[in-house]
Amino acid sequence: MTPDQYVEQQAAASGSSFYYAFLFLPRPRRAAITAFYAFCRAVDDVVDEVADASVAQRKLAWWQGEVAQAFRGQPTHPVTQALMPHVDTYQIEPRHLLAVIEGCQMDLEQTRYLDYPGLQRYCHLVAGVVGEVAARIFGQTQEATTRYAHTLGQALQLTNIIRDVGEDAMRGRIYLPVNELQRFDVKAHEILQREYSERFTALMRFQAERAHRLYDEALALLPLADRRSQKPGLMMASIYRTLLREIEDEDFQVLHQRISLTPLRKFWLAWKMQALGRM
Repeated sequence: MTPDQYVEQQAAASGSSFYYAFLFLPRPRRAAITAFYAFCRAVDDVVDEVADASVAQRKLAWWQGEVAQAFRGQPTHPVTQALMPHVDTYQIEPRHLLAVIEGCQMDLEQTRYLDYPGLQRYCHLVAGVVGEVAARIFGQTQEATTRYAHTLGQALQLTNIIRDVGEDAMRGRIYLPVNELQRFDVKAHEILQREYSERFTALMRFQAERAHRLYDEALALLPLADRRSQKPGLMMASIYRTLLREIEDEDFQVLHQRISLTPLRKFWLAWKMQALGRM
């Protein structure tokens, strides 16, 4: 199996919404974003699938070394072997990959965030930087598109956080800011024990409203000149915002289940953006 085949298999097997946005890209850009996505997925899996934190730290340290070695021209992992041919074309830098690793390290070292600015730092590393690299691969021509990409990445990550409250609680993590839990009088143990309440629903509605504001802000920031090239990101916005509305419609019943869209619905939303240019 070649490195390109390996990352394509990883992307398809993940079932991620990102995969549907990649389908409509020209082959070179699709190869680049698939390799980059596979890198992000591999690093993130270290945190989610390795129970021993010390082992996970060592694995992340290995990835840091692999990034340095890859940019010296000696990648050893199929993911970096698939990614490195694209780094010059799309201006992907070591700092981008190291930021993603740093964000995953935060998951090993921090299970609570005191306030939203603290959570924003995490979202910047694991989603904003990812959005920046993706925008370059998609064909960014305007400098202002970088700010759009960071804002959209944050909106997508907040949607993930809302969707995954129950799953994250099973791992002992609560991403919802502590001061906002206090504001709505929601106790951490209630989330960890999957206890619903009107207070929890109000807290989650507050989180959803913030995510919607970020989607609106991102769309307003996207320069018209880059709207066509950034269609894959707009596909992601359509898929994730539809998911967010689905979660709202189900009254934020996210503690005991993972609410998701069907593959067919994701494909339809992606196709609608590609063909008709609308969400």
